[in-house]
Amino acid sequence: MTVIGDGLEAAVHKAFTRPAPKTAPAQMRYLVRKLKGTKAVAQLLGVSQRTVERYVKNQIKKPRPELAARLEREVKKRWQPQIRAQARKRAATSDGIVIDTRARLGYTAPIGSTDESRVRHLTVALPPHHAARLFDAQEAGADDRQLQQITADALREVYFQDGGRRAGTLEEVRFTDIEHVEFEL
Repeated sequence: MTVIGDGLEAAVHKAFTRPAPKTAPAQMRYLVRKLKGTKAVAQLLGVSQRTVERYVKNQIKKPRPELAARLEREVKKRWQPQIRAQARKRAATSDGIVIDTRARLGYTAPIGSTDESRVRHLTVALPPHHAARLFDAQEAGADDRQLQQITADALREVYFQDGGRRAGTLEEVRFTDIEHVEFEL
């Protein structure tokens, strides 16, 4: 995944109404129910079908670290899909999304302005149409560079131009060297 994509997923996960299964056997049983069989889960995780059956029966309780990470990722990807869809829809239509980031931000502007990029810590509420662009791009499989550009365009409009009230000649915002990014729905 990507830095921005991971941040968007973490924000959506905060909307869950119930916690996802924590133990490996519970996670394995959940995946078996969702994928309707141990063979499909085994192929998904890259383990044998017998290993999946042993987890389901509580004969194995502690997976290898790489298997534990894959297992948790696959469970969270499938956990509460309707809640996830509702949270994305709400952010994209009415509530918007809040971004908290510490990154290097600079811009392209006419000669004579101080367009030197510098590290800034910003917490900005983005309107719903920017949230919709981010979620649509993420679902379409956009890479980190594309998601960064969409975020930079949103920051240009909302933070630097203040919705058209200032910096009208600002052309492009550079959003690089991301130290951290967090989204809140």
